[in-house]
Amino acid sequence: MGPEDGADPKVFHDRRKWREKPPGPGRKSLQLCGQVRDGLRAIFACFSDEVLRELTVVSVDPAPHAGRLMVTVAVLSPADATDRNAATAHLVRATGLIRREIASGVHRRNTPEMVFRVI
Repeated sequence: MGPEDGADPKVFHDRRKWREKPPGPGRKSLQLCGQVRDGLRAIFACFSDEVLRELTVVSVDPAPHAGRLMVTVAVLSPADATDRNAATAHLVRATGLIRREIASGVHRRNTPEMVFRVI
């Protein structure tokens, strides 16, 4: 007699119990985040808008999945509240252009929605 005698085979063979940590973003989601991060860095460098040109991409994370990405950007100049508010306003105005440029560089059927956070 073994310890598994009399146990439900569905519970015994369930692979989910083998995971020690909760599942995070998958390899493809992280790959997409890297592509978007690289594309955003190139896009921000080419903007004619001075406020957007001074932004640098800190991180791109799936929020909560690869269909929506949380993009964290920082202002290069010493940022006070007015600089962050101005950068947020400029990002909101340029969101369509940014998304179109990302769509041309990322090979996916649907372009992810991007939510910007300025720090």
